[in-house]
Amino acid sequence: MKLTKTFNAFFENEKSSGLLLLFVTVLSLTIANLSFNTEYIAFWEKDLGGHSITHWINDGLMTIFFLLIGLELEREIYHGELSSIKNASLPIVAAFGGMLIPAALFLALNYGTETQNGAGIPMATDIAFAIGILSLLGNKVPVSLKVFLTALAVIDDLGAIIVIAIFYTSTIAFFNLGIALGIWILLFVLNRMKIHNLIPYLIGGFIMWYFMLSSGVHATITGVILAFVIPFGDGSEKTSSYRLQHFLHKPVAFFILPLFAVANTCIAIESDWYQGMNHPNTFGIILGLVVGKPLGILLFSFIGVNSGLCALPKKLKWTHILGAGMLGGIGFTMSIFITFLAFKDPETIIFSKIAILIASLLSGIFGFIYLKYILAQKKT
Repeated sequence: MKLTKTFNAFFENEKSSGLLLLFVTVLSLTIANLSFNTEYIAFWEKDLGGHSITHWINDGLMTIFFLLIGLELEREIYHGELSSIKNASLPIVAAFGGMLIPAALFLALNYGTETQNGAGIPMATDIAFAIGILSLLGNKVPVSLKVFLTALAVIDDLGAIIVIAIFYTSTIAFFNLGIALGIWILLFVLNRMKIHNLIPYLIGGFIMWYFMLSSGVHATITGVILAFVIPFGDGSEKTSSYRLQHFLHKPVAFFILPLFAVANTCIAIESDWYQGMNHPNTFGIILGLVVGKPLGILLFSFIGVNSGLCALPKKLKWTHILGAGMLGGIGFTMSIFITFLAFKDPETIIFSKIAILIASLLSGIFGFIYLKYILAQKKT
């Protein structure tokens, strides 16, 4: 099984991005807990045009991240691992289990409480971190495992986007939403007219983002729906979709995601931080990511294959799927993102972020050690 040029470039970018995310996260946490941490934390909360710098990053720059996710998802659907039912069924079923079981475990502890809205937090997988950790295992990793984890993470992102759109939108200004959707329809018409110049799509996308932001629906959704009106054509390197995707990869991987990580992990960890870990919310996040993710991915994959709904790809073993499930517990970017949508209380947000960091660290360590052992066993 050979990797396509596009997939290989994607995997290499995510690999480097994952390692960079790890570095800047540690750096930000370290600075936030030094003597001058007050100034550092205050910088990210500084008002800029009526919103904090962190808010502009989360609601503005992250829309570009979601645009890239949408473009990658579109390519997978048309020409990649999701282009046939046979190839797509296993990661789709696995991703569904990897979202449902963590949410169920979280709700088992938090249902009926003020923190039940955080059920979406342990549903997410950080594609950059997950692939970054997998890449540390070198060329011993089967191609089928790389493809499975990547497809799983992409579908997981789509699931997170749907969850955000449905469950984390409180009040809707239908007039503004109508304008945003009207612009999308106009861009769709341009697509059908075979207008390939990116400028009208990008200008229209910016205006659509503004009205989506004003509608109450989370503005980052704009990125995903914009991706599906960018002309895809035959998917070749000359198409608008490919050129935009190729252009966005490095800015997203090496600027936007690291900036998001820095801004959202400047957490001053107090001496009594561990007391917050006893709360059902934080325990639910850790349990959902560390236990729920691998359990859901493995269980649903097993049910899917044994029911005949899915097929296990060649050279992909059940032990590999369990390892991929462990790496799926690295929530980080999307989990932190959903935390801000789920909660308003600053203390709850801080403890949730600490729980996400702990769970992501444990998932990364467990997944790496387990897969390293499994792959070494294969060689002997």
